[in-house]
Amino acid sequence: MIMTRQAFLVTSGIDGQMLEFWLEQQWLIPQDGPDGPAFSDGDVARAHFILDLKRDFGVNDEGVGLVLHLVDQLHGMRRAFALLKNEMSAGRSDL
Repeated sequence: MIMTRQAFLVTSGIDGQMLEFWLEQQWLIPQDGPDGPAFSDGDVARAHFILDLKRDFGVNDEGVGLVLHLVDQLHGMRRAFALLKNEMSAGRSDL
């Protein structure tokens, strides 16, 4: 589901100042919508993850950036391995 900034703030439980900081840090990168940023359910899940890191685990801002970078790399590797698996299953001989 795609949502407006205001709907995202309500759904994620963060305030506008916090969102602006997270956007500056590129912890969240919403899509461009016709009326401004368009947030997804994935953005909400990422916001909850950031809140967990900060509140429950006491991770500072620098640590949050590092953790998010590592998680993004992990997801990228999972996508690459899934693609490789699919290509191998299709019998491609050029791999």
